[in-house]
Amino acid sequence: MLIEVARKLFAENGKKVVTMNDIAEASQRGRRTLYTYFNNKEEIYKAVIDKELDRIIERLYVVSCLELEPDEKLTKHILTHLDAVKDSVNRNGSLRGDFFRDIYEVERARKKVDVKEIELIRIILADGVKKNVFERLDVELSSIIIFYAIKGLEVPYIRQNISSEFEKNKNSIVDFVLMGIKKKPVR
Repeated sequence: MLIEVARKLFAENGKKVVTMNDIAEASQRGRRTLYTYFNNKEEIYKAVIDKELDRIIERLYVVSCLELEPDEKLTKHILTHLDAVKDSVNRNGSLRGDFFRDIYEVERARKKVDVKEIELIRIILADGVKKNVFERLDVELSSIIIFYAIKGLEVPYIRQNISSEFEKNKNSIVDFVLMGIKKKPVR
């Protein structure tokens, strides 16, 4: 509850402005309670980042459990990744600027989540090769490449450097990724 209260305050006011007192007051808990769980505002901020990353990976785990063909599952995974990141940014208002200023902190926190997502992609690719949906490929390397291709679209997407056409073109981006790995029909 304290993390969610802090997230809302950070989102509304930005990390710099929010104090430990603000968080204690908004959570209707005493400062002593707050300091029982967190030593300082930075720890709470890191917990907020971790919670947001957990929300993203949970959505990707849901996709991984779907009974879909590998190409459909990879498509769903990519679209879910982009939507989850967008939703997280939209949910966090003023915090968005803090994320960009603290990008190294966000990336450090994100490493363990990135490893989990690469593994989810690797499983989809391995299933696709096994089912003869994808070309024979280096599944380990391909999962890393696909992950970083998706991740590479996040910042421009978040910062709106990619025009509003991006929403309409998400499927084309997925098709582009799949074109390189999908088995070609025999003529």
